[in-house]
Amino acid sequence: MLDIGFLELMLIGIVALLVLGPERLPKAARTTGLWIGKIKRTVSGMQREISAQLEAEELRQKLNEQQKKLDDSLKKAKQDVESIAESPEPSGQTTKRQQATEQRVANASARLDDALKTVREEDTPTTKTADHHKDSNPQ
Repeated sequence: MLDIGFLELMLIGIVALLVLGPERLPKAARTTGLWIGKIKRTVSGMQREISAQLEAEELRQKLNEQQKKLDDSLKKAKQDVESIAESPEPSGQTTKRQQATEQRVANASARLDDALKTVREEDTPTTKTADHHKDSNPQ
């Protein structure tokens, strides 16, 4: 911070003693110490808050990346399921087994849609909750 050596401190002390006198010097030194302590605590608090904000931003970025990967994976799985369901029948006739397979594919597709919707809905309140927690926790 400040590069003040012993000689500079002694010079400041002698000047303060001459200007303030021996009666007011201890009170002035105490007041100066209190102000320096407050400044140090304030700077330390700001540093902690900035670090916390940076960590929170990193976590948000990671969460968004994971959300995108999950969305892409679910969309790909849904497309695969739909492509299986839309594949043409070789004989033109559907059997009970094929109808059951189509039903399972439709159910799987519906579940994937629900999963995508649930994940998107869960992402929004989580962000709002984190922001609310941050705002309601003053330091």
